[in-house]
Amino acid sequence: MNHKNAIRNLAGVAVILCATGLTALTTMAQEPAPAKKVVAEKTTGRDPFKKYVPVVKLGKPGPQKLEPPSIQVRIDRYRAQKMAAASAHVAPPKPTSVLLLNEMQVIGIFRTPRGFAAMVEATPIKLSYVIYPGESFFDGQLVAIEEGRLVFRRDIVWTDGRREKAVETKLLRQPNPTDVLTSKAAPANTPAPEPEKPAVPEKQ
Repeated sequence: MNHKNAIRNLAGVAVILCATGLTALTTMAQEPAPAKKVVAEKTTGRDPFKKYVPVVKLGKPGPQKLEPPSIQVRIDRYRAQKMAAASAHVAPPKPTSVLLLNEMQVIGIFRTPRGFAAMVEATPIKLSYVIYPGESFFDGQLVAIEEGRLVFRRDIVWTDGRREKAVETKLLRQPNPTDVLTSKAAPANTPAPEPEKPAVPEKQ
């Protein structure tokens, strides 16, 4: 009897183990598979429904004209050059070397023993100078003096160190109508007013 009971117990244990194994297999079969990682595609940020516009890459800015310093800076530099020339006992630079070509007006052209000369007015400082061909300015040089105009050679300096030459002319400044009326002399045939004679007393 004990032998039969032992066989029954073993059979029961075997049945329990088989049932437990089937349950585990069924549970594993019912578990969902791990979700695959979805890698999002990189987007360019462009609306796919809009027309494609190519991106324009901005290049390096090209060379530009070098702007001259202010009139006060040029005057200070001229004073320093004048003091250095006095110390070295050499001729100082002329005042016109401070001026730009667009900072003066031609107010007169006349003939001298040295040839044609011109009277110009520096508009920033309201001073007049007599100049001759070959006179140097801050951004150019006087080449020739002709009837009614002056011919200059302008120097154009770029930020990349390149230099260009250009021809520029300045016409003789025309007087204003007001100046003409105020400076007009009286006609030569206009008689001068006679001074009043003192009254002579009558004889009694």
